[in-house]
Order: sequence, then C-alpha cells, then structure tokens
Amino acid sequence: MSYFERLVVNMLTFISLSVLLPQMVHVESFLTALLASFVLSILNMVIKPILMLLSLPLTILTFGFFSFLINAAMLQMTSSLVGTSNFGFSSFGASLLVAVIMSVVNMIVTDHNMRKYIE
Repeated sequence: MSYFERLVVNMLTFISLSVLLPQMVHVESFLTALLASFVLSILNMVIKPILMLLSLPLTILTFGFFSFLINAAMLQMTSSLVGTSNFGFSSFGASLLVAVIMSVVNMIVTDHNMRKYIE
C-alpha cells in the first residue's frame, strides 16, 4: 500500500470513528482528519521505532499486546500536536480502542492489497 493510500485509509478511519463513537473521538473536519493522518504518519516514522525498540522486552512478554499501548500513545501525541479542540479522544482508553480498530482496518486493507499481487 502506498503512502498516499495509507493516509486516505487513516483519514477515513478517523472520520468513521468520529461518527460511530462521537463520545470518544472528535474530528472537526475532513482537513483536520487529513492533518491528523499526516502527523500520525510522521510520528510513526520518527518516534514509534524508538519506542518499539525500548519496549521490546515488554512487547515480547505480553505477546505483542504492548504494541497497542504504543499505538495509543502515538494517537495521543497526534491529538496534542493537531490540537485537542480540532482532533482528540475522550480518554486514553478511547485512544487504545481506536488504536486497536485502526490496526485491524490497516491489516484488512493491507491484506486485500497483498492478495491482489499474489493472484
């Protein structure tokens, strides 16, 4: 999946979750969702590898579930950088739920694209 496709998928996921879970996720507009998706991608490229390396023992000990906490932390950082009035979560638990949902969505979309190349 290309970078632009991943940005669009994340943007649509943010917008969908703000409609489905309005008490937990707040997205002001399409432009805000696109900005949040872009900021999240930058944070995932720069900060996430460092956090994953530092937390590798915990990730192994929890069979990979600690990575969801790291993803939720990335979403919280995205919220603080974009601005909590434009984009935000009601709690860390909400960002954890969004992290799990986004992981599943990205896995489904990536799997669909991989099948296209295999067949």
